[in-house]
Amino acid sequence: MIVAVDAAGGDFYPKNPVEGALQAIEENSELTVLLVGPEDIIKKELVNHSYDEKRLLVHDAPQLIGMEESPAQAVKTKQQSSIVVGIGLHKAGKCDAFVSAGNTGALLAASMFILGKLKGVLRPTIAAYYPTLKGFRLLVDAGANLEIKPETAVQFAKMAEIYCEQILNITDPKVALLNVGEEEGKGTETLKEVFLTLKKEDNFIGNVEGKDILPGKADVYLCDGLVGNIVLKFGESIPEILQQMMSAAIKDMNLSQNEIQNIQKVLHTALSPFNYENVGGIPFLGVDGVSIVGHGGSSPLAIKNMIKSAVQTVEQDVNGKIVASLN
Repeated sequence: MIVAVDAAGGDFYPKNPVEGALQAIEENSELTVLLVGPEDIIKKELVNHSYDEKRLLVHDAPQLIGMEESPAQAVKTKQQSSIVVGIGLHKAGKCDAFVSAGNTGALLAASMFILGKLKGVLRPTIAAYYPTLKGFRLLVDAGANLEIKPETAVQFAKMAEIYCEQILNITDPKVALLNVGEEEGKGTETLKEVFLTLKKEDNFIGNVEGKDILPGKADVYLCDGLVGNIVLKFGESIPEILQQMMSAAIKDMNLSQNEIQNIQKVLHTALSPFNYENVGGIPFLGVDGVSIVGHGGSSPLAIKNMIKSAVQTVEQDVNGKIVASLN
């Protein structure tokens, strides 16, 4: 299997993408990684490592897309960027998947423009991992679609269910609609319509509130991209804020060094489920290919796990199962 990696994406390129790719091929002997980006900077980084040149390849893509650039404009004007070239290689069948820690909007735009949609899909969606007391679950949509319609909501739910089953190994995943109350009839007119449409689906358990996410009341939390992105970014802020609060509290208490170390160890262990490195990236469900985006600050471990997710998505034929469920 060949996975293309955006070697010019994220805050720490090319170092972290290169190191993550090296970890991935070391872990999976059947894997070949294609590093896509400016050849000169990639090869300069590779000088610091020993590797199998038959399983770690470089494809030149000299242009860069910044994290703050307009996604659509960047994709149109920077045809030699790592994202456009990488997705193009995937479209041409030169690799089985593409992963990036770069500009999320640009990757989504390139995936839409170049790969297109799977047969029967109305709108692709971003499915984000969210930590709960029962393990990682999915939050859909996490920012690709700021508004949802009943018919797209049903498709989002079905695509997320398949991903939960095949990648997260969740049997018979349950879907809930994120709303302002649990009772039927809550929310905006759109949410009411979405509820009535989802009510016909076997795995739909009804409305849930924000307080129900972390306990893991459902396996798929469905919402529009505006709400989903806010919830996602809020979740990402929790570990850092709690650590700052704990540090401030520790300073105000007369604790021994051993007590401080124990508290820090407990805090680190308790917050580990929020560590995005453990899952690496999130998939664009519904595009005709495997396109996965990661956090801009992705570490080598996160890049490795992003590649691992891509491999699993291909091996489990997630897209084939999505098409079968919608047609």
